[in-house]
Formats: sequence, structure tokens, C-alpha cells
Amino acid sequence: MPARGQKECSMTKEDGEPLRLIQRGLEQLGHSPGAIDGLWGLRTARALKSLLAANGRPAAVAAPGPLPWITEAKTALGRNEARDRSWLMDWLKRDGRSLGDPAKNPWCGDFVETCIRIALPDEPLLGALEVNSYWARNWLLFGQEVQPTVGAVLVFARGSGGHVGFAIGQDDAHFYVLGGNQSDAVTIARIAKSRLLGARWPATYPPRPQRLPTMRPGEFLATTNEV
Repeated sequence: MPARGQKECSMTKEDGEPLRLIQRGLEQLGHSPGAIDGLWGLRTARALKSLLAANGRPAAVAAPGPLPWITEAKTALGRNEARDRSWLMDWLKRDGRSLGDPAKNPWCGDFVETCIRIALPDEPLLGALEVNSYWARNWLLFGQEVQPTVGAVLVFARGSGGHVGFAIGQDDAHFYVLGGNQSDAVTIARIAKSRLLGARWPATYPPRPQRLPTMRPGEFLATTNEV
């Protein structure tokens, strides 16, 4: 819960107005985005993809530039589960489902699922991962196995549980992971390479083998409470 005296941060009407205009345009062109609510969600992503495909643009082809799920993840960077509780709850629900209150639940899997479902709406989540994407170790079933590379989903052991996030960099002993529920927030944190269980890449996005950049240990803290 937010500390006394702290204000919860939530999305405002003004924040969503540009996206509402896009949603209205999609609706008028026959590609329903669902509710005209100014929130980027699964139905809006699918409506935009449908519009692109209808106009002869193969939306399934990977475009050069930033990885879309990493771009999505960075929109929440710095958000704290207590200070920004309402904002995070809204953000985590945009894919149509959520584990619930991030201040009460281990939400690293919820964070990864939201990024993947919003950025790659046609990416399948199969088997146990479809049933429970909030259990970090189930992400070992995601997509295809790869060597750790920029943007890969990394799954780590933590006792009988685990942690999941996106690879951003490395040093000799650690991976640098963009993830949720890292010290109660969305952060880039250091996690020991010895804890790695596997690295995965989306099945619907062409692999982009990019060597993890070397980062300086002093720039980021080790995460304290991911599970």
C-alpha cells in the first residue's frame, strides 16, 4: 500500500486522448479496438495490425529498430508498487488479465506477460504458461530457446520459485534484467548468472542475435525481493 503522505499515480484523461483519437479512427475504418478508453491493450493492438494487413503491409514481418516488448517494458520503468500502485494496476490489466494488486502479489510474470501480449498480440502462450503465466518458471515454455541476447526472456531460480525478466546487458558474473517486482518496482537489476535456468525468444518474432552489452556493476543494484 502507498506510504502515508504519498499520492497514488494514475493515468489521466489527458494522457489517453491521443490514443482515443487513434481508437476512434480504427473503429471508423472497421477495425474495432474495443472500448474507446485511451489505453493500449490487446484489442487495440490487434485492430491496428488488422488495418496494416488490410492495406497490404505484412504486419507480421519484424521491423528494424527497438524490440517492441522492450519499448513497452520501458514505459513502466521506475514505477513502484506502493507509490504508483494504481498506475501499475491499470498498466498490468491492459492485456485483459492480471494477477492483481502488485503490492500484495509477486508480479514479475505479470509484467512480462503484459509486455509480450501488448507488443506481440499473436504470440502463443502454450501449456502451463497459458494456464499460469505468473509463475516465473513456466516462462521456460515460452517461444524458442536461445542464448542470452538483448531482449530475451531470462528465467532464474530462486529457491523452489523463480524470477523472470528481459535481458538488457551483462558483466562477468551478472545479467542486467529489465523486470517487475525488482526491489518493489520496475527496474534494471543485476542477477547472478549462476541462477539462470534458460533464455527464450518469441516464436512470432525473427531472432535477432545481438550480443549483450557489457555494463558496469556500480550503475545498478542487485534486486532484493524478486520471487
